[in-house]
Amino acid sequence: MNSALRRCGFDKVFDTNFTADLTILEEGAELLIRLKKALVDGDESVALPQFTSCSPGWVKYLEHFYPEYIPNLSSAKSPQQMFGALLKTYYAELNGVDPKDIVTVALMPCSAKKFECNRPEMCDSGYKDIDYGLTTRELAKMIREAGIDLLKMPKSEFDDPFGTATGSGVVFGATGGVMEAALRTVIELVTGKKVEDFFDHAEVKPVRGFSGVRYAGIPINEVGPVPELIAGLCDDFQWLKGATLKVGICHGTANAKRVMEDIKAGGKFSECHFIEFMACPGGCLGGGGQPAPTTPEIRAARAKAIYAEDRAYDIRKSHENPAIAKIYEQFLEEGPCGHRSHELLHTGYLPRGKYIE
Repeated sequence: MNSALRRCGFDKVFDTNFTADLTILEEGAELLIRLKKALVDGDESVALPQFTSCSPGWVKYLEHFYPEYIPNLSSAKSPQQMFGALLKTYYAELNGVDPKDIVTVALMPCSAKKFECNRPEMCDSGYKDIDYGLTTRELAKMIREAGIDLLKMPKSEFDDPFGTATGSGVVFGATGGVMEAALRTVIELVTGKKVEDFFDHAEVKPVRGFSGVRYAGIPINEVGPVPELIAGLCDDFQWLKGATLKVGICHGTANAKRVMEDIKAGGKFSECHFIEFMACPGGCLGGGGQPAPTTPEIRAARAKAIYAEDRAYDIRKSHENPAIAKIYEQFLEEGPCGHRSHELLHTGYLPRGKYIE
């Protein structure tokens, strides 16, 4: 596919899984900030549970039907939008390119991504983060129109410096994947132990599956020192020792409504700390831009392929991605949820109660 994209005329091809890893660091740091303010500082204004914000269909649904819960949305942009902001700042600086000359095109399984890239707030680089969105079906049509036989194209790598991703970035595509990726990272950062000590092969099975609504509790019986990467967030994790991290997962707006009504009624999901919402059944693998038809059997086959890809990666945790470490070292120097990260990678609402001008 990389070779076909270049043959179609794209100058560079990058892997969105890279910014999926970045999203996990930003969203996970934001969750820790919210939890500390609520549990340690006693700030009752902190909005919990924190909701994921990478599904634009879900975000729009919440804005229309539950606007009073907008503060619960993570302020982190989606991987698509984070990538655009980095390409027109970090990448432009690194390569001596004027950002006004960069045209960004996102290939997505999701038709709502076209709407997302046109949202007026998605221009923190000074330019439109993502200029155009392409769906899976549209790319297939382009490849056919160009006379390219995809299966006969030679393999080629993604371009640097965004060619490195992890298994955690890959599992984003399945319902429960964002939560699994987040848990792999948060568990290791907080406990100082390997996630494999808690879940075999780092596979967080309690959040997997196709049940419309899922719930899991992850006990935190021990904590480790605060890693250097997130040293600016807090001095220690003793305040989390003995706590149970409660998480929820749902996919499809009918199930989103069930969870939101449960939260409004003070039910089980109102006690969660973090909830993953995906507008499409099955998650992004069942997106509106994917090949049709999309049956339950096809969604299950796509999920199986995604988890097989994850297992094939040498690095399977977002915080262990060396390219992520490098971007925090060279560009986002204050770390996750630092000033520059908030300027470029987050929308206006901040959990600290501030607004970006």
